[in-house]
Amino acid sequence: MDPKRLSGKNIVITGAAQGMGAANAMYFAAQGANVVLGDLNVEGVKAVANSINEAGVGKAIAVSMNVTKREDHTAAVQACVDAFGSINVYLNNAGVNKPKMFLDIDDENWDLIMNVNTKGMLYGMQEATKQMIKQGPMDDHPYKIINVGSILSRTTFLDVIPYGCSKHAVLALTTGGAKALWEHKITVNGYGPGVVKTELWEQLDKDLVEIGMFEEEGQSMDHLAKTMILMKKLSTPDDVVGTAAFLCSDESDYMTGQMIMIDGGIVMQ
Repeated sequence: MDPKRLSGKNIVITGAAQGMGAANAMYFAAQGANVVLGDLNVEGVKAVANSINEAGVGKAIAVSMNVTKREDHTAAVQACVDAFGSINVYLNNAGVNKPKMFLDIDDENWDLIMNVNTKGMLYGMQEATKQMIKQGPMDDHPYKIINVGSILSRTTFLDVIPYGCSKHAVLALTTGGAKALWEHKITVNGYGPGVVKTELWEQLDKDLVEIGMFEEEGQSMDHLAKTMILMKKLSTPDDVVGTAAFLCSDESDYMTGQMIMIDGGIVMQ
């Protein structure tokens, strides 16, 4: 790992208390980045930030953040500027899912998923862009917005249709945002994880049993690994962080409007 690869990058990460968000934060900081970690779980992001600061490579601060509130995105961006002088990268990582069969989808389920995964992402993109425009173009490299999509940005399943709709919207925000923001020298890219062993998937596994898709906990992951994933194994956050860091780095400067799948071979493009 190159401790200077992300040196000078000031990065805001939403949903950073656990899972892929926390893994990205620690990986980025180990490569020299300064990171602002936002989450509703304030104690969680404080713990991640403390671990980063104790390691002594990059620097980290934690902020309370509800991504469905525009003002929380504004505050996270300002916290980055106040602490580190500017913002270079905004990583929209926060997301939720709650499986339901098609006829059981209700307003509460739909609104929760769409508000967090789609509207929350729009707010992040807009508030980061405002500050990047205020800072003015950098001499050598573009600013970067990175959106976390999913394999469900390209397909969907019968038991997670609202989530699939939200992740299709992430793809639209990424491609449309790339076209809208390049005039400000901002690139917009994303990546789509597959089945990642995180706290989110542990809860999804329980939810899928509850709605009758599987009989016992653990069956959903085994089923997906055996029937859908070409590599026949589940992923972990460590399988995602390298691509995320690449998108934050100068190495991805000539990319925009792309959604990279990191799924072990579920979706072929």
